[in-house]
Amino acid sequence: MEFMTTKEAVEKWQISERRIRQLLQENRIEGAVKVGNSWNIPIDADKPVDKRIIRPDENNFIMNLEDNFFDEVDRLKEELDSKRPIPKETLKSLKETINLEWTYNSNGIEGNTLTLRETQVVLEGITVGGKSIKEHLEVINHEKAILYLDDLVKDKNPITEWNIKSIHQIVLKDIDNENAGKYRKENVAIKGAVHIPPDYIKLPELMEKLILNYHTWDKYHPIIKAALLHGELVKIHPFVDGNGRTSRLLMNLDLMNNGYNPVIIKKEDRLTYYNALDKAHVTGDYTDFVKFITKLEIEMLKKYLELLK
Repeated sequence: MEFMTTKEAVEKWQISERRIRQLLQENRIEGAVKVGNSWNIPIDADKPVDKRIIRPDENNFIMNLEDNFFDEVDRLKEELDSKRPIPKETLKSLKETINLEWTYNSNGIEGNTLTLRETQVVLEGITVGGKSIKEHLEVINHEKAILYLDDLVKDKNPITEWNIKSIHQIVLKDIDNENAGKYRKENVAIKGAVHIPPDYIKLPELMEKLILNYHTWDKYHPIIKAALLHGELVKIHPFVDGNGRTSRLLMNLDLMNNGYNPVIIKKEDRLTYYNALDKAHVTGDYTDFVKFITKLEIEMLKKYLELLK
């Protein structure tokens, strides 16, 4: 019989090593054998059913939306879908523009001072005088993260902890390699927010629960599901830095996986964005945040359709 290590089981089952060791102690992985201080797990062992899954009604999300709230966005999506496939050169030009604006705004929200034009220049491989190496790397890394999302969408990769960590690793590459792709080992506070992120000790369990809960949100409209994924990840705040960029990238990955367009949260809308998120985190009311993301999706759909006239 072939065996795998706990670390290999982590990659295969996409759950934390801490959780796997707990399952082993509870004898819930059939055929697992302890050898010294290590465990041998049968390569074909089934992933244990998690008994801690939180049902959707336990999330207590509040969303005061009219029954026909998504009619416009769904009508526009249907219209765009009817025009596919989009001409190759048109799509290339559109994606380059979107990726540039996405990178500029997402970094700008976090304090990057490069202008839109300077961001474009950096993506063309030119150094901007008077700007830090960190700001240059934030631009380069964000563009690489978007390209990584494109690959995930093309290969129809699901949302997993592994992919979340991989996105974050790209975002912080050569900026903070020590923390890139790794959950924080300290407690943090979010500047200007009422919500206080959970204790770092709880992160492995909370991130595992996030993915489990995410798969129970299929009853919601895809835009709600993507908005919840963003909001709940930021609420957990699993990383020392880069949580906002990673969450926005992840939300757009989910939107693209469901046939929608990536949305761009503009730098100048930062206060509206933060207020809607903080309200969701403190009260569980996602109404404002879902409306905000839906408005951005409508804007993006109209942008595509305008070019295809």
